[in-house]
Amino acid sequence: MKKTKNLVLLGATGSIGESTLRVIRKHSDKIKLIGISANQNVQKLLKIAKEFKVPHASLVQAPNEDFSVPVGTELETGEKSLENLACMQNADIVVVAVVGSSGLLPTIAAVNSGKDVVLANKESLVVGGNLITKAAQKNHSRIIPADSEHNAIFQCLHGQPERSVDSVILTASGGPFRNLPEDQLINVTVEQALKHPNWSMGKKITVDSATMANKGLELIEAKWLFDLSPNQLEVVIHPPSIVHGIVRFLDGCCLAQMTPPSMTFAMQNAILYPDRVEGVEPSLDFSQPLDLSFSPPSFERYPCLKIARDVLKQGGTAPLIFNASNEVAVDAFLRNRIGFLDISRIIEETLNDSDYNSSDSVAELLSLDLESRLLSENHIKRLS
Repeated sequence: MKKTKNLVLLGATGSIGESTLRVIRKHSDKIKLIGISANQNVQKLLKIAKEFKVPHASLVQAPNEDFSVPVGTELETGEKSLENLACMQNADIVVVAVVGSSGLLPTIAAVNSGKDVVLANKESLVVGGNLITKAAQKNHSRIIPADSEHNAIFQCLHGQPERSVDSVILTASGGPFRNLPEDQLINVTVEQALKHPNWSMGKKITVDSATMANKGLELIEAKWLFDLSPNQLEVVIHPPSIVHGIVRFLDGCCLAQMTPPSMTFAMQNAILYPDRVEGVEPSLDFSQPLDLSFSPPSFERYPCLKIARDVLKQGGTAPLIFNASNEVAVDAFLRNRIGFLDISRIIEETLNDSDYNSSDSVAELLSLDLESRLLSENHIKRLS
């Protein structure tokens, strides 16, 4: 590994961005932050720029408030600014940690520029998996997963023979309602959905964890990351979030990756790959009892997971429609426009009213994404 890696962090002000910054602080001799972005949190963005002396910053939505840009930092605004950061000439690594399908275009820009992409945005591959993986192969760009589950699988597969995998198992905490009687899910509030038992995350992904839509999206992402069929992908409930992923090989042997539930472990592994150095946080303490319990998920409790498995098998643009509809439905739930159980209903109705044609055109994918969102919004209006 060369002495310092130049890193661009898209989504610097979010929870994953914060974990990335902790890794950079720990290993400032190995990582130099040269570009950062935020959606609209300008004050937090500029605070990061000042601390790390970042030369380039991007703000997607220009704020109405007054602000002062630190000396030595150049600030660009607008959606195109994300793509400009993603393909900076002197960047070695681009961390994509923005929320939702807004990660698609900057991920494509980074891949087309031949950058190593540390992907913490599962929606990019859900929406444009075929497009991105082909572009990565063409431009010799490495996609290194930073989600804890996918990074776990990435580590378990390292050094293993090709085509030796029988199946991949992604673990899920089960979210805050894994023990709630199913007949009480109808009364779930936004405040309850945002209280995750293990992880500190943004609002959208925390709700996704409660519905397990996030695990469905992760199944779709895993298909593209590891070139697997739907029948090779499984999900198990593992409440402590200690085991993050398991690979079962053809000979029946299983390899699992384990860490405490913190994003710093996966993020550091992805950024500094293939090197291993001291971590940001303490590892597991095997002098204390560890809960390694697993159980199958209930599709009745988690209908979003069942829908995601169905669209994974359907293929084409069905995963894109699932993702777009889920983003709209979760936003409506967070605004108290619909109930918790309505999220899966909106997704199902939107899929039922849609076609699943394949496309490798960015313009067509973005057009269908918008169309799916409008369709979901119409269903929400009828519900409310």
